[in-house]
Amino acid sequence: MSSDADTETGTDSGTAVGDARRHTVVPGPRGLPFLGNLPRFAKDPLAFFEQLRGHGDMVSWRFGRNRCVFISDPACIGELLTETERTFDQPALGIAFRTVMGNGVVVARGTDWRRKRSLVQPSVRPKQVKSYASTMAECAVELADTWSGGERVDIKREMAALTQRIAVRTIFGVDTPADAQAMGRAMDVAQQEIGKEFSGIGAILPDWVPTPGRARIRKAAAVIDAEVARVVARHRDGDGERPDLLSRLLTAVDETGAHLSDEEIRDETVTLYIGGHETTSSTLVWAWYLLSRNPEARAVLTEELDRVLGDREPGFDDYAQLTYAQSVVKETLRLYPTIWLVTGVAKEGARIGGVPMPEGTRVWSSQWATQRDARWFPEPEAFRPERWDPEGGDEIEEYAWFPFGGGPRVCLGTRFAMVEAVLILAVLARRFDLDVDPGEIGHVPSLTLQPDRDVTATVRAR
Repeated sequence: MSSDADTETGTDSGTAVGDARRHTVVPGPRGLPFLGNLPRFAKDPLAFFEQLRGHGDMVSWRFGRNRCVFISDPACIGELLTETERTFDQPALGIAFRTVMGNGVVVARGTDWRRKRSLVQPSVRPKQVKSYASTMAECAVELADTWSGGERVDIKREMAALTQRIAVRTIFGVDTPADAQAMGRAMDVAQQEIGKEFSGIGAILPDWVPTPGRARIRKAAAVIDAEVARVVARHRDGDGERPDLLSRLLTAVDETGAHLSDEEIRDETVTLYIGGHETTSSTLVWAWYLLSRNPEARAVLTEELDRVLGDREPGFDDYAQLTYAQSVVKETLRLYPTIWLVTGVAKEGARIGGVPMPEGTRVWSSQWATQRDARWFPEPEAFRPERWDPEGGDEIEEYAWFPFGGGPRVCLGTRFAMVEAVLILAVLARRFDLDVDPGEIGHVPSLTLQPDRDVTATVRAR
């Protein structure tokens, strides 16, 4: 993302990270030989992280044979995020993740990462996001026009189809069903298999060990590769300048005058697709769920939409005025962060909270655990969008809320995701209330944090 990324991650509105808190590493739960704490982690990663938080702010544990430290204090999290690329490396992620993501900007390290970031970043700067805003709103209007009062809808499926349509149009510049359907099916398989491998025995198996899941991920990646290659070829054969993200990537050059290679184009396109589709889709599902469970918050949102928009559809210029809608999205991301963990590997000389981290130590933190900590968020389980009010809200400590990461590797698509979620919410909530069926909805921590079942709702026209 651009230099305004901190505005979107909330670090400008919180208190500065302090250095008054002192830390020591305390032992976590006892693990098993060879496996360490992997069985407990695999059973429920988020519950395991909350258990670690209960031991202290800096807790030792083992992921297989890997020496690990879990941190949950915002000051320490800030150190981890801001020191990535200096005293911490990106970890070598599993074979399933690498098969899908390749070596894109999320995975790359060092000089390679800096080069790719400089090439991708201009495509998602505020000026460019503004040009995509009309597509976001138009796609949401198209969906709204198909709904009617009293209708029953599967919100999970509807939000996935909507954000997929937006991603296909803004990234690829195409809008044919075949493109969306083929990519969507492959991405669904990829997300499921990455989640299974990451939290299962596959996380510690050598890359060369064949498993059914790895076979499925290779098949899905082949579909993704073919779709991207076909669209790239279409772009290169076309005439004139196109406004989509892919076209901007194809024309980007680094300081030596070199373009991204075909393989690099593929990797960055997939990264942008996942960031612009999967994360926003799940955020919106959780937002509708929370609004349905909290009618007072829903009433405040609709009042703002009526006051700011009246009878017209939203555009990019309305984003700044829709402060409560932004707060709804931020509070949703606090309770249900789509990206639920960050991790780094200590280099020589690394320290966290004044404590030396031996080289090779894997340092973990979880948005889920820290963002539900009562020390940083009063009534942490409550859905309270007003805590984000820019004038009368709570003081949020820096890095207590970090759904988009932070530091030099903050998510490049932060503004894209925030604008997309707010505009979609505005288009649909201006016309309808969605009454989600009673009953609690669980979560599945795969590549992103997903609901554990279909989320069905009754559409009620306003």
